[in-house]
Amino acid sequence: MIRGKVVGRYWATKRIEHIPSGAFLEVESAGGARMVAFDVLGCGEGEDVLIVTGSTAASWLGGGKIPIDALIIGSLDETGKSKSK
Repeated sequence: MIRGKVVGRYWATKRIEHIPSGAFLEVESAGGARMVAFDVLGCGEGEDVLIVTGSTAASWLGGGKIPIDALIIGSLDETGKSKSK
């Protein structure tokens, strides 16, 4: 999984018919790399998210038959850091 922050949104007026309802969001990872991830949760700009990539992402949408290789699977409400003793 990759943790990132939503930094932008793309509008696609045309797309293949088997892609479900959702949005294409630009996400920046902690290392500064950016990617486009598909979002079915309704995440917004500035939100911290969890992303799966590759065949794991594709398998959630149509059993791997839909060509999406980055999928937002969670929106992080807060981060917790464990305290060491």
